[in-house]
Amino acid sequence: MLISVINKMIARDLMKTLSAVLSVLVVIIVSRKFIRVLDQVIEGQIASDTLLTILGLKMLIAFITFLPAATFMAVLMVLGRMYRDQEMAAISSAGGGVWTIYRAVFLVLLPLSVAATGLSLNVAPWAESQIEARTNHDKESADLRGLVAGKFSEYSQGDIVFYVEQIDEHKQLHHVFVQHRQNNSVAIINAESGRLMDLADGQYMVLKNGERVQGGAGELNYAIEQFDEYAVRIDTKVLPLIIAKQATPFGELWASSASIDIAELQRRFAVPLGILLLGFIAVPLAELSPRGGIYGNMLVGFLIYFSYGNLLSVSQSWVLKQTIPAWLGLTSVNFFLLIIGGFLLAKFYGWQWLKSQLSKGRAA
Repeated sequence: MLISVINKMIARDLMKTLSAVLSVLVVIIVSRKFIRVLDQVIEGQIASDTLLTILGLKMLIAFITFLPAATFMAVLMVLGRMYRDQEMAAISSAGGGVWTIYRAVFLVLLPLSVAATGLSLNVAPWAESQIEARTNHDKESADLRGLVAGKFSEYSQGDIVFYVEQIDEHKQLHHVFVQHRQNNSVAIINAESGRLMDLADGQYMVLKNGERVQGGAGELNYAIEQFDEYAVRIDTKVLPLIIAKQATPFGELWASSASIDIAELQRRFAVPLGILLLGFIAVPLAELSPRGGIYGNMLVGFLIYFSYGNLLSVSQSWVLKQTIPAWLGLTSVNFFLLIIGGFLLAKFYGWQWLKSQLSKGRAA
């Protein structure tokens, strides 16, 4: 019953702290990316209707990416508080050892790593592909965006200039001025109203009840005509949809033997493995030394995590360049974490204790 109570207490505190830490990390990272996306919206490269969708997808990707870091910090914070408040001393006096803490922590980390595997291998690539598809679609139709009432707007590399006096809530244009240049001829169009339309052969601005004046610059030969309806075609860019490796489905990567695909697989598997291995290190690291202060273990934890992240990037780069075999790139950094975890266990609990635990494991 004691173990059950400890498990519930640590698991509950760990989930609360993990949620708070992960929320803060996601908000910080996504807010920086949101500024870049907002710049693209202002420039008319991305539709304002797409902004919230892209923001939500980026939050999902950030949530998955920073799960190992948030888990590591959450374990350090929860266990560090328990050491500081002498709760660990009470657990130890009741017969609970380090494996009692590991059992409670990994009751949360094991299912979390299983969920992170599916998220990292399948959900994150899907979110990346959705962002690329929506961004590519918006860039193709960027010539129809950025049309603001009371402002001159250039499109098609300056061949078309629009001025709209008013845009109503139904996106109808009122009192429209258009300058349309074709070869050496320039057409000036004034219309009472207009609207944007997608037709079979392209995108048009359809104008109603206006006048069109066409002629060459510096010439006196002009054609003037009245119209009930007139359409101006807006040439749109056709951009190839380039799928980045981050958006490539897991099945394609798994079936490929290319080094770039293997490196991407290594990056995705690093998320669930990082949750387990960083959690393994965090348990002994959370024990505060008398001189370490309240945040002493957090500082060492940051150093370990940033070193781990940099080593992961270096190993992926080496796998990509085929400097090292793929299996070594995946196992070397993780083995490095295991060594750090073993060193910390030996430091806090003694080398004889660690040897005895390893001998028990071999005997079992």
